[in-house]
Amino acid sequence: MTTLIPIDQGRLWKRHMAMAQIGALPNGGVNRPALSQGDAQSRSLLARWAEELGFSVETDPIGNLFIHRPGTDETLPPVMAGSHLDTQPTGGKFDGAFGVLAAFEALQAIHEAGIATRHPIEVVSWTNEEGSRFQPGCSGSSAFTGAVPLEQHLEAVDRDGITARDALAAVLSTERGMPMRPLGFPVAAFLECHIEQGPKLEEAGVPVGIVTGIQGSRWFAIEVQGDEAHAGTTPRRNRRDALSAAISMVAALERLMFDEEDRVRFTVGRFEVSPGSPNTIPGRVFFTIDFRHPEASTLKRLGDQVDAVCRAHVGPCSVTITETFHSLPADFDANVIAAMRKAADLVGVRTLDLPSGALHDAKFLQEVCPSGMIFVPCEKGISHNEAENAKPEDLASGARVLAEALAILANS
Repeated sequence: MTTLIPIDQGRLWKRHMAMAQIGALPNGGVNRPALSQGDAQSRSLLARWAEELGFSVETDPIGNLFIHRPGTDETLPPVMAGSHLDTQPTGGKFDGAFGVLAAFEALQAIHEAGIATRHPIEVVSWTNEEGSRFQPGCSGSSAFTGAVPLEQHLEAVDRDGITARDALAAVLSTERGMPMRPLGFPVAAFLECHIEQGPKLEEAGVPVGIVTGIQGSRWFAIEVQGDEAHAGTTPRRNRRDALSAAISMVAALERLMFDEEDRVRFTVGRFEVSPGSPNTIPGRVFFTIDFRHPEASTLKRLGDQVDAVCRAHVGPCSVTITETFHSLPADFDANVIAAMRKAADLVGVRTLDLPSGALHDAKFLQEVCPSGMIFVPCEKGISHNEAENAKPEDLASGARVLAEALAILANS
């Protein structure tokens, strides 16, 4: 009879609740922006847990955090698992944190069971996955894989005018003595656990999802420039109303993106009007577009029309359109998926195959190494919300599948 790796459900839940205290919000959520004081505190807590167990902890030039357990052959590249610790401004306790803490629980369980692996196993916490403070997101994983240049991430500026370079330096200053790795190195395989952020697993009553791939994304930043003027004295014919033009653009884009099958995901998530006075015609509007689709051809066809649609509805104003991110759909590695299926069979949990509508760090790792993802249900599919919730037993099921899959891959 096969002896299963002993995941401790209570310990895993306790660590989630401890991590959720950092940046805790009154309604039960978490606000822990990337490279903030709270982010630094979460990194410190994770590093302390790792060092208490005798694991080494290192970082790199973008601030990714790596926890290392040696393999029997240290010349082999590591098998890696993890996710991120930063959150949305009104985020939940489990988005990202579950992937890091499940990986850490799996690592501890493998270690305490005395299981030797040929490959080293590493837990990683990727920097700035959410992108709510610095855009684009997935900074740690995309810089690590070379998909986005390091300098582009470091030059990003938040709403307070702070650069990612300065914010990172402040975080790293609290971690003096932590060894610094070079950016990017060979990885044998990567696994990421995550809450589903959708309703399919809960509706099906299935505790674990095997993720087959991630849909493509295109993000745009739109700046509309008009003229500020007096709201009571300026006739319509003389107005260069940036808000009016921006509203027309968004309405036209919504018509462009509408599809009967409801597969297009189109979101204007940020909309800023300046100067923001009740009796002044807006002279500037800035808004963002997040467009996603599982098919590369549709991603190209619709995304390529964003520029023309905005310019057709600019009216007397001017507009600047910048594509800030472009990521094609990706399928996860067949061998990693097979390892996850075998692990689920060993653990004895039912699984459901499903794609990911959300972007994750695993999307970038798949470009450089075999990768895969494990989903667990979240209540009503709610995420990026303080009401985000998950059951301890579901988190533990995901961690059990992860631990067995890590052991399989690290000994292959």
